[in-house]
Amino acid sequence: MEFIKDLVSVIIPVYNAEKFLENTLFSVINQTYRNIEIILVDDCSKDNSAEIINRYTSEQIKIVYYLQDMNKGAGAARNKALELAKGQYVAFLDSDDVWLPQKIERQIALMKEKETGFSYAAIEMIDEDGKLIKPKRHIKEVCDYNYLLHNTIIATSSVVIDRSIFGDFRMPLRRGGQDYATWLMLLRNGEVAYGINEVLSQYRVVSGSLSSNKLKSIKQVWEIQIQDEKIGKVSATLNVSHFILNALMKYLF
Repeated sequence: MEFIKDLVSVIIPVYNAEKFLENTLFSVINQTYRNIEIILVDDCSKDNSAEIINRYTSEQIKIVYYLQDMNKGAGAARNKALELAKGQYVAFLDSDDVWLPQKIERQIALMKEKETGFSYAAIEMIDEDGKLIKPKRHIKEVCDYNYLLHNTIIATSSVVIDRSIFGDFRMPLRRGGQDYATWLMLLRNGEVAYGINEVLSQYRVVSGSLSSNKLKSIKQVWEIQIQDEKIGKVSATLNVSHFILNALMKYLF
């Protein structure tokens, strides 16, 4: 597959996203980097998400809308969007998160400077009303496979991937943790990811238990390392122990 040089395809899975989707789309349309297409895959929403998307189809940035034939989950929706995407670069954005205006421009510049195919950035957390609830989560500005085994510093909505380097990849289809499994898959052969330790994305915390979500993610990290990465159980357990400590530092302090 030939990718369109310098085009950024923004991958957004959509499911019952009407409450925040407009803010999310606006944050993409408002990017200082203009060579963008938006790929929205609707996972059979039951709300007004499709109507909101239709209001933005007349904007200058190209919008591709695809409705799944049945509900398949966020991982499958992202993979369908990756199939439809035409850009050299793909950037992931969840339908309730928000980008700062210079996000894509800053990350593309970094990727060209470092000659890397993988970039990410720091995030801050906002509530359902857009109010700040957790300030910047500091990140390491260089991340390799071994570091990622015990620290999930890479937020999905901060990632940009150059497919001229990594090829036409797909996310592993798992019930949860597809993003983490993907970052490990992309970095396992020695590639290095570069980060910008400045807030370029806002992660929205919606109703639900953050601690409960973290408990699920701990189990997912262990399963991904055992099943996908074929790491021994003892090593995986040690890695997850580091992950728990790092998670406590991020979310409790």
